[in-house]
Amino acid sequence: MDEKRKKEAIMETQTFQVEGTNITLTARLATNFWQRFRGLMLSRPLPPATGLLITPCNSIHMCFMRFAIDAVYFDQQGKILKITRHLRPWLGLSACWHAKSVLEMTAGQADALGLQTGQIFTFREQK
Repeated sequence: MDEKRKKEAIMETQTFQVEGTNITLTARLATNFWQRFRGLMLSRPLPPATGLLITPCNSIHMCFMRFAIDAVYFDQQGKILKITRHLRPWLGLSACWHAKSVLEMTAGQADALGLQTGQIFTFREQK
């Protein structure tokens, strides 16, 4: 694999916090075409409080998925616009036309973390 492809395959990871709460989660960032295209297809379920943040993105499908997910849609400022819970593998489809990014997590994580529309996600500096 050439150097450029290796660099594209490695996803950056960031920790986010919901403003005014103790809610934090770690997300891999899918920012280039191939990372966004692959998403979580053929992956295993993610651990609790982790996800894949796809940006830019305002719609997703569940083709080739092995597990159900929750999809959390954000605007440019990190405000949650919509939460779609328990999208079923192979059958699910979801969109939020005004969204700039979407966070995919194993089904049930949006409720387990207490996520609600209107909350704002901010980048949390690593210590």
